[in-house]
Amino acid sequence: MMHLTSSDAPGMTWERLLSRRRYPDQPQLHVVTDAPPVRGAFVADYDRVVFSSAFRRMQRKTQVMPLPEMDFVHTRLTHSLETACVGRSLGRLGGRLLLEETEGLAKTLPHLDSDFGDIVAAACLAHDIGNPPFGHSGEDAISAYFRSSAAEPFVRVLNAAQRADLQQFEGNASGFRILTHTYAAHSSGSAGLGLTYATLGAFTKYPRPSVVEEASLTRGTSEKKYGYFQTEAARFQEVARELGLLPKPPGTDTGGFFHRHPLAFLVEAADDICFRIIDFEDGLKLGLIPCQEGLQLLRDMLGDAPDRRGSVEWRDWREELGYLRARLINRLVQQTARLFADRSDDLLRGRSDEPLVRQLDCWEQLERVHQLTLDHLYRSRPVLETEAAGFEVLAGLLDALLHATFDPYSDPRSRKLLQLLPEQFRALGHQEEVSAYEQIILLTDYIGGLTDQNALSLFRNIRGIELPRGY
Repeated sequence: MMHLTSSDAPGMTWERLLSRRRYPDQPQLHVVTDAPPVRGAFVADYDRVVFSSAFRRMQRKTQVMPLPEMDFVHTRLTHSLETACVGRSLGRLGGRLLLEETEGLAKTLPHLDSDFGDIVAAACLAHDIGNPPFGHSGEDAISAYFRSSAAEPFVRVLNAAQRADLQQFEGNASGFRILTHTYAAHSSGSAGLGLTYATLGAFTKYPRPSVVEEASLTRGTSEKKYGYFQTEAARFQEVARELGLLPKPPGTDTGGFFHRHPLAFLVEAADDICFRIIDFEDGLKLGLIPCQEGLQLLRDMLGDAPDRRGSVEWRDWREELGYLRARLINRLVQQTARLFADRSDDLLRGRSDEPLVRQLDCWEQLERVHQLTLDHLYRSRPVLETEAAGFEVLAGLLDALLHATFDPYSDPRSRKLLQLLPEQFRALGHQEEVSAYEQIILLTDYIGGLTDQNALSLFRNIRGIELPRGY
């Protein structure tokens, strides 16, 4: 059994990491009643994400297969829902193991397992909320545009960190902005979705800005991307202070570079499990990954005895696929939760920064699954053609709206384009004093928030390729 004493207290503590305070502190409305609350704070976080417009738009954003016509192919929304389910199981099981094996923890945090499950589920639900149209290639398309000569007039006035935000555009940072930002054109609030600090910490898989000192990097998994734009730097540092995240390097003023919230490792694991197994399932159902090879690989990962006989005789390989997928995810959840509990002390002390799934015994087989998906699905012709089109669409939209926004003469075309732009994405009224960098971020908010179909339709309309249909 693990014992925690004052002499070996971890650098981070669960008491602070599970903060129920909401970002930022808001006056609470109290209803006089003796009834117990219907929902806990972290369940409320989950619900707030579900009811957000940014979450709803994910139903028409690419997961793998762009603009899918088949109902069983996953979108960002269905992927996020499934990841949240896996994340809840990981959190509850990992928390239960800690309660059973850490002396005294049940007295101070008796609901640790349910809190872990609710926090990880809420963070998983939101983990892709900032992804732009056309999947991860959308991030590449935005980054490529801001590195091109076409964008030079707009980025040359920015500082190094601001340029890096745009030239290495990151959906995770966009997601943190969605969760914490309220447009001044909408209200005087500044809470975004008003989530708890605990959920915001677990959401942030990459607790660093886009530019950090090279000497500070340790090549850990939490450093390979960044987690917030310069516009949200002060917000994230407030989250880190509230949760007691450890700075990198220790004992220094890092400028916003921290070790992860330990539950972020479970959020990452839930995403890893889902996209590896379920994207693979999509590829099999689409007929892009060889059926028998794929099924046998899943059987091998389960490690069943060759003579194992179940109670069901499969007559449809798709039904067997669903059965294998469910059993495999369950096994991966059990093993990953065990790893999390075993490594929890190192995670609290910032001594471990490796993905949990990479430490699984079946990691090489998971890599084989990923390679087959990469070769046959991610690099399939329909995916590549649509992603290539996405580069043209997003670059075209950015170029048109940036020229219109910074047009010193405000010519008729610019005025028409800006009138198409919703008020919250323009430097008007309460937002008219924002910097050039913030004006560009507002435009990336708009374009990043479009669905695949919205982006394509808008691009066709402003280029005159297609006229809008009547309402």
